[in-house]
Amino acid sequence: MIKKILAVFGLLVLILVVVVALQPSDFRIVRSIQISAPPERVFPLVNDFHQWNAWSPWAKLDPAAKNTFEGPAAGVGSVFRWSGNSEVGEGGMTILESKPNELIRIRLEFVKPMAGTSLTEFTFKPENQQTSLTWAMSGQNNFIARAMCLVMNMDKMVGGQFEQGLASIKRLAEASPQ
Repeated sequence: MIKKILAVFGLLVLILVVVVALQPSDFRIVRSIQISAPPERVFPLVNDFHQWNAWSPWAKLDPAAKNTFEGPAAGVGSVFRWSGNSEVGEGGMTILESKPNELIRIRLEFVKPMAGTSLTEFTFKPENQQTSLTWAMSGQNNFIARAMCLVMNMDKMVGGQFEQGLASIKRLAEASPQ
């Protein structure tokens, strides 16, 4: 009887491993917003990591997080590192590419709660008197992350935080003096 139970348990574990292994390893999360302000008013809010605490949804999750800045004040080579509570974890961001009022590409490195690296992009497109701002994150899920995606919807969870951040950027940019 015990052998049958162990055999069934082993078969269930094997099925779970196969299901996890078949999950896509690539991910991409994208959100956009229309802002009633020109790109030159929106761009600096993202290009300067010192401005992120004013709009980042993660800054609100741990106002006591330790933040450090390295490199130039803004643009390519700027580095932002944080270490906070379990909700924000620990990691760093480096601006890899910065095309004024068009594009910001950032390498995002998580240390805790789970190590991983992603690429984040902000694109700014002028449309009449507005800016279409898109925030995208892409990367690879390892086996454990793919297993977590079976029970957590990362697009909804992270995408919801992107939506909050974009809404905050919109409020700041639209409140800025012309």
